[in-house]
Amino acid sequence: MLIGEVARRSGVSARMLRHYESLGLVQPSGRTGSGYREYSDDDIRRIFHVESLRSLGLSLREIGRALDDPGFEPSALVADLIHQTRERIAAETELLTRLRRIDAAEPADWEDVLQVVAFLRALGSKSAAARQRAALSLVDEVPVPVEALVEAVLRETEPNVAGALRWALARSGDGGTALLAEGLGSPVAAVRERAVRSLAEMPGAEATARLRVALANPDFVVRGHAALALGTRGVADAVPTLVDMIVEGRNDTDAADALSMLTSDTATADRIATRLIDRLAHDTTPAPARVRLTQALADIAGTTASAALVELSCDGDRAVALTAAYLLRLRHAG
Repeated sequence: MLIGEVARRSGVSARMLRHYESLGLVQPSGRTGSGYREYSDDDIRRIFHVESLRSLGLSLREIGRALDDPGFEPSALVADLIHQTRERIAAETELLTRLRRIDAAEPADWEDVLQVVAFLRALGSKSAAARQRAALSLVDEVPVPVEALVEAVLRETEPNVAGALRWALARSGDGGTALLAEGLGSPVAAVRERAVRSLAEMPGAEATARLRVALANPDFVVRGHAALALGTRGVADAVPTLVDMIVEGRNDTDAADALSMLTSDTATADRIATRLIDRLAHDTTPAPARVRLTQALADIAGTTASAALVELSCDGDRAVALTAAYLLRLRHAG
């Protein structure tokens, strides 16, 4: 079969077939009387073998070794190809992610594109100072790729940088709230905490709704940060968790402050006081927790809290009684 027919049937161009011949990879078995190359059936099979190995990513030199060296072991080469392919896929995936984020930022011109690229590069810097500068300054100059900001804040371990990233994210609008909510389900506790702390600084109704959902999170730290944020927003749903925090002794001072911020009316104040009193009376509440609960009554307005402090001033636990008596004096002085 002449080279033109071989090219037509195999899909390999005549020029490539000549290149294979120059490398000694596929040699036509014969020549016609006019000197034209003539390929046998075995030659054509070898061409298909070459093309099959090329499709796996082997170089022509590697293909020659694979076909001509009887002692050639393919396993090591295939393993190397797998490694190279994974690296290439990772690089292409990273590029795709970067392009998607640039597109999501909706740049108006090439200057915007270049600024977004610089912003993304700074966010991924190994320098904490560079990451912090990116969060504090570039956010005012470029369209913000929110997905990149969320990813950065969820992985950031440097407290100052994390604070700057949360600030930048809060200024970017509510586009990151859904992504932060996904972070609440992370298997990594630190990521869950970063997600809820970021949500706590996000303004708007959507962030508040996500924080309400977080009150049912199995992670106590997540519930606690959500409750503190909701307390400052006047959401009474946070009360049970805030009381639990006081009992557990986790951010109990902040929890008590949040409870006091929720006492905007007499009815709400009485409900909060009643919940604190119920926990004080519970048989399983330990002595240190009863002292903390008594202290929490100090900033709860209304007659229910005052009456409870009067009764607690005679409590059998001396620490509780002294605390209640002191708080009563402060209330009377006030």
